[in-house]
Amino acid sequence: MTAPAKFVWYDVMTTDMRAAESFYTRVVGWSAKDSGMPNGGYTLFSAGDTMAGGLMPIPEDAARMGVRPAWMGYIGVDNVDECAARVRQAGGKVHKAPQDIPNVGRFAVCGGPGGEGFIIYQSNNPAPPSAPDKPGFVGWRELHGADLKRDWNFYSSLFGWTKDQAMDMGPMGTYQLWKAGDQVCGGMMTKGAEEPGAHWIYYINVASITAAEQRIKDAGGKILHGPAQVPGDMWIINALDPQGA
Repeated sequence: MTAPAKFVWYDVMTTDMRAAESFYTRVVGWSAKDSGMPNGGYTLFSAGDTMAGGLMPIPEDAARMGVRPAWMGYIGVDNVDECAARVRQAGGKVHKAPQDIPNVGRFAVCGGPGGEGFIIYQSNNPAPPSAPDKPGFVGWRELHGADLKRDWNFYSSLFGWTKDQAMDMGPMGTYQLWKAGDQVCGGMMTKGAEEPGAHWIYYINVASITAAEQRIKDAGGKILHGPAQVPGDMWIINALDPQGA
């Protein structure tokens, strides 16, 4: 690593491309268009003129493993092949070995020590990150892991992340904020007993939380938590789209 790694892309795997596209364009305000990739099946979401994420069907091999609709984050690295080897050495898994996306970059699908999925990605044409507070872009990343101490050691050793403040949440344990360089990018915690497995959550910025709440309901989504106020005078909603992501 020449610098701490950051999340650089996000996409949602789904069982119903058309329904998921309708949901996210309605709820987030994204525009959508086909990527034009030779094999099709990948849609690009944009906030204004800037690409913000992607949409794809769950790959057949992943579906056979029981993978359900979910959002996946891509962590930008200098060398995917070297990083994939380090993921294994650190106690993670490589579910899909490094491979190329023609004219785009190289990636590998990985799993953390608790089973949560993420993607490491090496871009042919790195783009500058969007403003972290701009509507339509992911502004926060949160790991609900199996064991906070083990998870922290895994990710910090791989990606050069450093600790920011730690928040005592009482019975829910510690919420550890983390930085990539000077930027506070997200948090980590040990998942609750009611959560079926370890997973990453990505928070998409919106202009109004109350308006977004109504759009989620109107578009057939399910509110799991919130609206709730969090430190920094911000408000959040945790939700599922109609396919369960």
